[in-house]
Amino acid sequence: MLSAKSLFQEILDDDRSFRLFCSIAASGEAQGGWENGRIAALVPAGERGLAPKIARHGADEDKHGRIFRALIRKRGLAPVPVPPDTDYTMLLERHGIGLAHDKLRGERPLTVPDIVTYLAHSRVTEQRASEQMRLLRRYFADHPDIGHAVKMISDDEDNHLAYCHEELLRLARAGHGRAIQRTLRECALTEIRVYRDVSLAVMAHMGHLLGWSRARSALLAAGIHAVYAWERFAGWRRMVSLEMPRRRDALGGSPSPAPEYA
Repeated sequence: MLSAKSLFQEILDDDRSFRLFCSIAASGEAQGGWENGRIAALVPAGERGLAPKIARHGADEDKHGRIFRALIRKRGLAPVPVPPDTDYTMLLERHGIGLAHDKLRGERPLTVPDIVTYLAHSRVTEQRASEQMRLLRRYFADHPDIGHAVKMISDDEDNHLAYCHEELLRLARAGHGRAIQRTLRECALTEIRVYRDVSLAVMAHMGHLLGWSRARSALLAAGIHAVYAWERFAGWRRMVSLEMPRRRDALGGSPSPAPEYA
């Protein structure tokens, strides 16, 4: 029977597919850590109160990257290069979502509209990350090798999503509501296309490593296209709604002293 749990289990059980999965995840998290670190350094004067939260967001992403690399090493393996067609973070940037890396490499302070763009982009992508980690947590929270890492990362992603909701609502009250909604919609519609393309690419690479039949690969591809069709019709709206989270000030205060071992 083909299910999300059996699919992930098959990927986890094979060294080559597990190494690729963790390498892709580690690369994306490390890129997110760099982006947040640069944004924290360039926050405009009127939004300096955000800088510690953005920096903590980046530190969490860096931590996640280290965890995925540790999981690879724990199996006695080494990371592999990330295929360009599976690089979710870079493909989003290439499609104009988020802040351009050329801007982040400079030293000129960002503007409040830049912060709106950053938070809207993060709200959309953190929705995806939170959902993916909750799925893994549902099936593998008690897994002896990855359970601890999955639960830690899932908690962090939920915090990141809560933080984005709260800060975007604050900026909406300050008069940026229309810009926020426009940017959220643009980000969501682009993200679901990129996610579809990356999902198809990842499954193609996994199918090659695991020797999937053409029929099985076609079935998985059809499922990915079906998810995209639903998201394009209605599902994207879950990524653009804003509500005050139950977790208030989720990235305030000191980071949790939880151990990072995988």
